[in-house]
Amino acid sequence: MIQLIEENLVRQNKALMLLFILLEEEFSRLMQSNPQSVSQIELSIQELMRQIAVERASLRRKVQQVSPGSDRVGELLENMDESRREAFEGLLGLLDDTQQKCAVQAAKNHQMAMALFDQSKGLLDFMHNQVKPKNTTSYAATGQYAKVSSSARILTGRL
Repeated sequence: MIQLIEENLVRQNKALMLLFILLEEEFSRLMQSNPQSVSQIELSIQELMRQIAVERASLRRKVQQVSPGSDRVGELLENMDESRREAFEGLLGLLDDTQQKCAVQAAKNHQMAMALFDQSKGLLDFMHNQVKPKNTTSYAATGQYAKVSSSARILTGRL
């Protein structure tokens, strides 16, 4: 069972390395401002995250089978021999480092996506303000000042 736990940790580490590569690719596509390609890679990232979650749940079940009442691999280290403990500590350290890299890259991607969103929203607001009527003091058909909202309207009428 310990061998299965070790294999699970190796798979998780490889999945996190792939996640990091996908996050870097997403960042480069965000820099190119290509939303279609970003959404394609985002689907791959979401599926990989789902698979990592399944692996973690499987690992937790295996740890509980080896040591009932334990939820973490770190709790198993006390009962292992020295060489196996060092191997597991190395795997856990590598897993943690890769997770940290993924977290930093995901934060960068989030900041870039929000900046692009703000930029697009600002451009749309600017364009809307350019279309919106600026002079609200106009006469209505009754000869009085019309009560006009400041939003854009389509004008129709007869001559």
